[in-house]
Amino acid sequence: MTEPSGTVEAAFFDGETAKRQVVGIAPATDRLALMILREDAAPLRWPFDRLRALRDQSDKGRLTLTVAADTEDEAPRDAARLVIRDKAAIDWILRTRPGLMRRDIRPGTIRSVALWLSAAAAAVVVMLYVILPALADYLADHLPVESEVAFGKSVMKQIEWMVGEDDRIDLRCTAPSGLDALDKMKTRLIRDRDIGYDLSLTVLDHEMVNAFAAPGGQIVIFRGLLDDAESADEVAAVLGHEIGHVAARDPTRLALRAAGSAGILSVVLGDITGGTVIAAAGDHLMQSAYTRDAEAAADDFALTLLNDARIDTAPMAGFFDRIATMTDQVPEYLSSHPLSADRARHARANAATHMSTEPILSAAEWQALQSICDGRARPNPPTSE
Repeated sequence: MTEPSGTVEAAFFDGETAKRQVVGIAPATDRLALMILREDAAPLRWPFDRLRALRDQSDKGRLTLTVAADTEDEAPRDAARLVIRDKAAIDWILRTRPGLMRRDIRPGTIRSVALWLSAAAAAVVVMLYVILPALADYLADHLPVESEVAFGKSVMKQIEWMVGEDDRIDLRCTAPSGLDALDKMKTRLIRDRDIGYDLSLTVLDHEMVNAFAAPGGQIVIFRGLLDDAESADEVAAVLGHEIGHVAARDPTRLALRAAGSAGILSVVLGDITGGTVIAAAGDHLMQSAYTRDAEAAADDFALTLLNDARIDTAPMAGFFDRIATMTDQVPEYLSSHPLSADRARHARANAATHMSTEPILSAAEWQALQSICDGRARPNPPTSE
């Protein structure tokens, strides 16, 4: 069809009532508008350059039109609708009206949306980096110990699930002689010192060279750390450092920040499952992303424990010397930890002023601790029915 030669039937909705009106449509005599001919009202003139199609209400057999108008909506369009089902008329309108599918936006809408998005992003940043840390610090200082211990146990379960390869396997190492050696190390380090918790030490059978503290006085040591350590005094230094975090309630503070961050981001991104929150807390604790000030304070606490227990801190320096090759490539201002080389120098200087020391464990006890995972019970593999 080159152009409609007469009127074509269509359905018209005025946008004010639900009434459907049967109308006739045809090009205006000046060919600049579409005329809508109504029986009981004056004809309407919709300029061709202001015609707009509603994509979500149009298909191969139907074309729903409206007209651009000066309204307060973000997409300024008249509320009236014209539904055309005549195939020839639809083809002609689609072919001759290039601006039909254009999306109209009120002037300033993009700027307003950008401002709202910027304000929302700024609010999230303030919540994550100002309000949340302050709230986490407050809660860490006021959370009842019982609640903190329960929270820590939930985090511990998540961590064991994260590092385990099979839910049926208990990763905890429980060789009696190894547990005795670990308990002796803990007892000699803390002695009668009140750190606010009943310390619970756990060794997990995993090759990760790591140790960390969880909320509620729980400390985890991975088998990889025992394998990598050159002496029991090195492990004692690491344990003393983690006890320092426990005494300062750093794990609770970090876990609350991580859980809060995960909760905020989950709401923003649409995932509000509790598992995400606990998983984030566990992951942050394994990464031990404390501030440099918290790490330095934990080092000082460890040195105090080692000095009071008459344990040589030179092995602590040696441990930091080894990990410096892996960690000190990152500039200190970009890292959550002080430079390992500086920490080694600090421990070595301390060792020079404390000469009367004795190993924390005997050679036999150290061997028992390193073998704490030997003979760990594993469940039988599942049988097929």
